[in-house]
Amino acid sequence: MSFFGKNIRKIRSVKSLSQQAFAELFDLKRGTLGAYEEGRSEPRIETIIMIAKHFSIPIDDLLTQELTVNKLLKFKGNLASEDQELVKEQFAKIPCIIRNNSRDYLLYYNKEEFIKRMPCLCLPLNRENNYRGYTVDNLEMSSNDKGLFPKDVVIGEYVPQKEYKNLDNGSLVLVVLKDMLVLRRLYITNAKVVLRAEHKNIEEITATLKEVKEMWRICYVFYHRLPPIGEALEDKLLYLEREMEKIRSKM
Repeated sequence: MSFFGKNIRKIRSVKSLSQQAFAELFDLKRGTLGAYEEGRSEPRIETIIMIAKHFSIPIDDLLTQELTVNKLLKFKGNLASEDQELVKEQFAKIPCIIRNNSRDYLLYYNKEEFIKRMPCLCLPLNRENNYRGYTVDNLEMSSNDKGLFPKDVVIGEYVPQKEYKNLDNGSLVLVVLKDMLVLRRLYITNAKVVLRAEHKNIEEITATLKEVKEMWRICYVFYHRLPPIGEALEDKLLYLEREMEKIRSKM
């Protein structure tokens, strides 16, 4: 006696299919399928092959062992629901620069094998775009308890060299230079790149466009700490005050 009946019952459970729906998939009668599941009848070899092929399950496994739910979910094919497949397709793997690999990144930033071995963040972003994650490790982009702090994570989108001059002045970027990774505000004048920190005691960095190995425009930020509760309210009040001043000046 084979395990075929128990296994197709288990498949139906994983796939949430009624006996009728499962039977219609393979041009079977509901009563015939019920007989298979109860062990009162054995299927034809053609039926076994068709079901095994549809769910990408080895015929030997389907017939000779009782399959568990966990094992069924490991098989490829149509066992995973369409919703599960959709979720997998939406998440992009983003290589992340952290303290432990930052020095190596300066040497191997353009090596595909090195990039593949980097730790990754999985986020529901467009997989056709090229992103890079970076863990902040200094206070250069902080000012008066605002801005970016160590352990915050930023996500940057790759900027081709020909697009550098199209970036707005003041854009937050991660730049790869010969011997350093720099997270700063970008200002471009002629063939010079000026990188400015938010911290008032940090001097700006100037480089030529040719010295820039890579540039990533920061488009997402994940804060390691919650901002102070009053910070958002303070910013809104300042904005409203400025807007009121504009209205008064026009009256």
